[in-house]
Amino acid sequence: MSIKLLTGLMLSSSLLMGATAAIANDCSHRGVLDDKFCDEDYDLVADLPKDSNEWRDPSTLVFTYTPVEDPAVYKDAFSDFQKYLSDVTGKRVVYYTVHSNAAEVEALRSGRLHIAGFSTGPTGYAVNLGGLVPIAVKGTEESFQGYNLITVVRNDSKITKMTDLKGKVVAHTSASSNSGNLAPRSLFPALGITPDQDYEVKYSGKHDQSVMGVLSGDYDAAPVASDVFKRMVDAERIDKEDFRIIYTSPRFPTSSFGYAHDLNPELVAKIKEAFFTFRFPAEMQKTFGGADRFFPVTYKEDWQVIRDIAHSSGTAYTKTGLKQLAEADAAKAAKAAAKRAKEAASNSQ
Repeated sequence: MSIKLLTGLMLSSSLLMGATAAIANDCSHRGVLDDKFCDEDYDLVADLPKDSNEWRDPSTLVFTYTPVEDPAVYKDAFSDFQKYLSDVTGKRVVYYTVHSNAAEVEALRSGRLHIAGFSTGPTGYAVNLGGLVPIAVKGTEESFQGYNLITVVRNDSKITKMTDLKGKVVAHTSASSNSGNLAPRSLFPALGITPDQDYEVKYSGKHDQSVMGVLSGDYDAAPVASDVFKRMVDAERIDKEDFRIIYTSPRFPTSSFGYAHDLNPELVAKIKEAFFTFRFPAEMQKTFGGADRFFPVTYKEDWQVIRDIAHSSGTAYTKTGLKQLAEADAAKAAKAAAKRAKEAASNSQ
């Protein structure tokens, strides 16, 4: 290696280390946030960058909603809000369809996503790793919309209480899901049943797939979000009488809505105005269980119970945790594709 090249490499390395140190020294507190973020006001979410040159003001805003069920359903459900958001901000708003929680977090982290709704559990990943600033939950004038973890079995099942799940096959949804995985692991042991130890856990991928799997007999039971179960009943995808609920948890906040931490403050003010002045049209109220507006929340206060559940279950909202989530999502997608291929081959015979 030439002296000139070696000197250049050493200089580049020195500059990189200096820049990294400068970034680290420029932040007096970041808590559990990723190294690229700062939290000097101790509100548990990423601060706006100190350098105004880093503030983003895109001409097109990209919006999405958590892939808890069929993503196409929610693209239509939020069409009125997207138009209103466009009118208030004066910017074009497009819907970006995501098919996994990990993909949604990565889209936010990479800057491809500006405004989003994240399901309850993955909100922690979005905050710590993606720089999400949650501001709202679907709700009414009185309060935000909540949901419960419910455990469902078939109505003709001999399972009548939680301890009857011992030795059974139980569908959890995904590793990051609050009601579909984290809350069961945190709450069930006190009920005398420990996931993976007392029953076999199989990941279904989504709440509706867990419910349908119980109905078809693929699983003996499933912990799912009560709001998803209700929407399936209301949409007549399932008959409530075909199921029995053997457990109902305390109430949790439902999906959070927020914006990327580095958006221009003037744009953020318009985004907040759009969220808090928009009123859901009748069809949107029907889709979201009677919610008629976005109710203001904070991550620090309103997500405390969710963070406690994650902590007690050993879940860390870190890069390693997100990588594991992405791997689990990929495995589920491959399994689902194989199942569809098998069914297609069977139907063609």
